[in-house]
Amino acid sequence: MSFAIVIATTQGSLDVTERNQTEMISRRRVFSILGLAALTAALAPTVLTVSDAEAQQPSTTTPQNPQTGTKTTSETGTERRQGRRSARTQRRQERRTARTNRRQERRNARMERRHERRTARTERAKERTTGRAERSQQRHGKTPTNSSTPQ
Repeated sequence: MSFAIVIATTQGSLDVTERNQTEMISRRRVFSILGLAALTAALAPTVLTVSDAEAQQPSTTTPQNPQTGTKTTSETGTERRQGRRSARTQRRQERRTARTNRRQERRNARMERRHERRTARTERAKERTTGRAERSQQRHGKTPTNSSTPQ
């Protein structure tokens, strides 16, 4: 909304122009301005802060590790990552080996049980056939030849 007032006099040409512009600001625009202001206030200290710290140099001394009593050397991040990676691979391999051993033990135990069942089944079948033969001989009046009785 704007309006202008023009004052003119008869004595000369004196023009006084007054402009009053009132611009309506929407809520969306106000919130965006406030958000930018808050973001600027939050980022300014972190961007403007300059650290006086220097990069760490690897130490030349080798301190003793209190847990193991051995001297430790300082490692770079890459070396530590590589160490963790190789340790992880080794643990994985140990788990695989242990799993394979457990499977093999289960297979061997199953084979033993199967062998015992088959052996027992064969022995029972032999006993049944010898028992039948003895009973048949007794029925027909023949004396059984029992090889299992001591003489």
